[in-house]
Amino acid sequence: MLNTETLKVSIWRGQADGQFVSYDVPRLDSQTVLDVVTYVQRTIDPGLSYRFSCRVGMCGSCAMTVNGVARWTCRTHVSKVAVNGALELAPLSNLPVVKDLATDMSTFFDKWAGAKGQFRGERTRHQDFANVSPSSAARKAADAGIECIGCAVCYASCDTVTWRPDYLGPAALNRAWTLVNDERDVAGRERLQAVAGDSGCHACHTHTSCSERCPKGIAPTLGISGLKRITARAAIRGELD
Repeated sequence: MLNTETLKVSIWRGQADGQFVSYDVPRLDSQTVLDVVTYVQRTIDPGLSYRFSCRVGMCGSCAMTVNGVARWTCRTHVSKVAVNGALELAPLSNLPVVKDLATDMSTFFDKWAGAKGQFRGERTRHQDFANVSPSSAARKAADAGIECIGCAVCYASCDTVTWRPDYLGPAALNRAWTLVNDERDVAGRERLQAVAGDSGCHACHTHTSCSERCPKGIAPTLGISGLKRITARAAIRGELD
């Protein structure tokens, strides 16, 4: 049902040196922030650039900065975030702006690779599957972080990334933590060496913004703390040389 209210929406237009442009958008019942952006693009300004795919919180590609907070826009209702009938929409922080609300995710995924976030096993397709006990302590530790879908909300929310652009970031380190606890993986030492450097887990200041903002309820801070402990023990044993 259409309300008589009008939503005042300011949307970032252009690249890093762009500016906010204001639009008037009709308020609707159960309206999401992604609905607002789509309305502007389809009805007012077809040149508006943004990303989305699934619209149901599965892909994370619609993440943007909503009133200063990184969020999935498909799962964020206007009624929960509008301030005095107004919204301010910007691209995710800590990532280069391609155009308008779309960012270049290359750096984010390069850091994922830099943290050795690829699984490396020793079995081939000709062998039986490895059995991992769901009750093992390592498996439970990995379970807490495996639901990450790479939306970069945590990365955009991380103050340390803002201060130190070389910092690997919470998503990459969370991925490393899950693999460190995967008994099938054989790249553990190489991975610990990767995350123990100056741009790795010890650069985290434990502000917990990543854990507070994660739409999946993951706590990267917990995994990063685990990596700090493991790498410290490995350094004492001389395993990081």
